[in-house]
Amino acid sequence: MGENSKYINKASEWVVIHGMDFLVSLVAVLVILIVGKIAIGIICGMLSKTIKKSAHASEILQGFVINVAHKLLWVIVLMIALQRLGIDIAPLIAGLGVTGFIVGFAFQESLGNLAAGLMIALNEPFKVGNFIESGGISGVVRELNMMATTLTTPDNKKVVIPNSKVWGAAITNFSALDTRRVDLIVGISYAADIGKAQEVIGDVVRNNELVLSDPETRIEVVEMADSSINLIVRPWCKTGDYWNLYYQLQKNLKIALDAANIGIPFPQMDVHHYGLPDQANGEGTETI
Repeated sequence: MGENSKYINKASEWVVIHGMDFLVSLVAVLVILIVGKIAIGIICGMLSKTIKKSAHASEILQGFVINVAHKLLWVIVLMIALQRLGIDIAPLIAGLGVTGFIVGFAFQESLGNLAAGLMIALNEPFKVGNFIESGGISGVVRELNMMATTLTTPDNKKVVIPNSKVWGAAITNFSALDTRRVDLIVGISYAADIGKAQEVIGDVVRNNELVLSDPETRIEVVEMADSSINLIVRPWCKTGDYWNLYYQLQKNLKIALDAANIGIPFPQMDVHHYGLPDQANGEGTETI
């Protein structure tokens, strides 16, 4: 009982001597926090408006800068508040430095993703909604943050790729430009008339409303293959029409070439038989 009374007396003495100062400091801290919150909101709002005016700042970069600024400003406000309470923040800052080093070493991969996310935000090789390929994975970009990129594949699978993997590989953005070229290979028989085949193919391409008149479509002989003369067909279209045009041309070219009696040959092989007694006058060749 006597020990408890001793502590109570000490507490009462402290309240009498330091109570008013502590109360004033506590009120001052509350004022600092309230004013700090208002000031942070104003500063972040002004910073957001300034960044949005820049044509080179992407949405992810804007979010990252505002988020970092918000946290740094709160750290400053809290340090001011702790000092007002009479707490020496020098050891705290030193401790944060050591802790930061340990945390940085432990989360190297996460920091690598963060750095890669910053590079993606600064360079903006793609945007949400673009169809891209990176690291052997293709899909539409559905979400982009500082740590990872989320794609939806053509067969509707959700793939989350760490930003370090995205930035560390070649990035192909199929949606970046307004137009794309469709490359088709059409094989015709060696006995077919190349000029007629080019004319038939040209008619099919010109009659398709998805094909652009500029740049001009190229139809040229690209290879004399084992079983066919291969023509390359290169029409241009709007990026969003690429696959529709690709499928339409595949179908329509086959129909048109059949109607013009231009053969599209199967793979062929000539087999020669030698030394067979029942074959004479060189009649020992069979095509399969």
